[in-house]
Amino acid sequence: MSDRVLSSATAKSAIQQMSSIINGGLTDQINQLDTKGQQLSDPNNWDGPLAERFRSATWPETKAALDKAKTELEELRVQLDQISQNIMTAGGGA
Repeated sequence: MSDRVLSSATAKSAIQQMSSIINGGLTDQINQLDTKGQQLSDPNNWDGPLAERFRSATWPETKAALDKAKTELEELRVQLDQISQNIMTAGGGA
């Protein structure tokens, strides 16, 4: 393990931008996909053999992947914030 502590302006900017993407547009878009998937899963909105396949297989698998992605993105954001804070504290920049 290295004793080196570094947080360049590039790293700080990248962390802020990733957090912004996760907190803003990306999470919102995943939520929008979830809403539309739920609407399409309602047989009162969309029905037929392919719609049934969507409801029973495609959407449940996709929704699980979207939920997992949201969880992992939030964990990434928390880790990035914590690592950045630790580096700033160790480097005297806090």
